[in-house]
Amino acid sequence: MKFSVGVEYAIHCLLYMVNIDKSIGIKDLAKFQGISETYLSKVYTKLTKKKIVMSVPGVKGGYALARKAEEITFWDIVEAVEGEESFFQCAEIRQNNILLDKENLPKEYTECPCLIKVVMLEAENEMKKYLSNKTLAWLYDEVYHKKLSKNAEEDMLEWFHRG
Repeated sequence: MKFSVGVEYAIHCLLYMVNIDKSIGIKDLAKFQGISETYLSKVYTKLTKKKIVMSVPGVKGGYALARKAEEITFWDIVEAVEGEESFFQCAEIRQNNILLDKENLPKEYTECPCLIKVVMLEAENEMKKYLSNKTLAWLYDEVYHKKLSKNAEEDMLEWFHRG
């Protein structure tokens, strides 16, 4: 399993929006992070559909968070960018076993869930639970209040307010 770069783009750029009291344009977000404006625009379309960000029209328009940073989880972002479909798609290949009578498959192959599927979905649920406990507010606090200097936060805020 691999997340697309869109998840990383989204989380980084949403992080910058946490403490900004105005909308930010895609052009500014892409320039600040040094990433593709075109690709980021597609990512933000997905984030808008999931009501993580809202589009602000007008000359000074752009995007703003649609919810409080405490209410936006990493899982919300992953699901918005990657879609809601389960990562593991069981194709029931156990029923293709050459030794089985295809006309009269045993109950073990038709009525009980595939153990591989069960394990994979349990793992996905654990990841979902973990990512649902990490929010943009948590990330902002970790990055700007524990990892970087106060100047880093102020510099970032100033850069976006000039834009």
